[in-house]
Amino acid sequence: MNLRAVGAIYSFEMARALRTVMQSVISPVLSTSLYFVVFGAAIGQRIQEVDGVPYGAFIVPGLVMLSLLTQSVSNASFGIYFPRFAGTIYEVLSAPVSYLEIVIAYVGAAATKSIAIGLIILATASLFTPLTVLHPVWMLSFLVLTAITFCLFGFIIGVWADGFEQLQIIPLLVITPLTFLGGSFYSIDMLPPLWRTVSLFNPVVYLVSGFRWSFYGKADVHIGVSLAMTLAFMLLCILVIRWMFKSGYRLKA
Repeated sequence: MNLRAVGAIYSFEMARALRTVMQSVISPVLSTSLYFVVFGAAIGQRIQEVDGVPYGAFIVPGLVMLSLLTQSVSNASFGIYFPRFAGTIYEVLSAPVSYLEIVIAYVGAAATKSIAIGLIILATASLFTPLTVLHPVWMLSFLVLTAITFCLFGFIIGVWADGFEQLQIIPLLVITPLTFLGGSFYSIDMLPPLWRTVSLFNPVVYLVSGFRWSFYGKADVHIGVSLAMTLAFMLLCILVIRWMFKSGYRLKA
């Protein structure tokens, strides 16, 4: 593996993130604080506990996942789209760098930024409510696995998009609604049987459930199922990216 090439692309992407600290870090932290003010203060007065967990603490894993998913998709999609938009992608493709190394560099940089933001949001949340992490290794594992998976998904969007409008349409119209409806601010066990069954078709449910289990040992879905669904989605993204590079889909045109 050409580690120097991977490191060069990775360093360039990380340097770009440092130039946009306001957008990359401060904005998600402010959004998290507002969520705590609105949901923690307003709804928390009416719902004291969920599954024995104080409501303010219960919504923390969902808030982290909300930011992690949106940031992962946005970071990775813009990271590969901008070289396509500027035309510099052809220099990368013509360099002695394999497709695998390109994906590792771009996805690795995007995942690093997303994980850092997730940890910052977690630290911010701890200022509003006491947190307990029963399974810290699982918590970090789910954080990393989710970030990589949705960075791969964001990479696909960045290759597929023909303009900045298409670049934003999936995060705004698909990812964010699925996250809100995926049990981020409630337990799906609180829903009527029909809607609980419908919720199980939402892939974000498994991510939020597994991540919440690592905190409190309570989950809407078995931890094994959550892990299997996450790995299955990651494998699907890898196969799609492999096809994109093999066929040259919107990369070599």
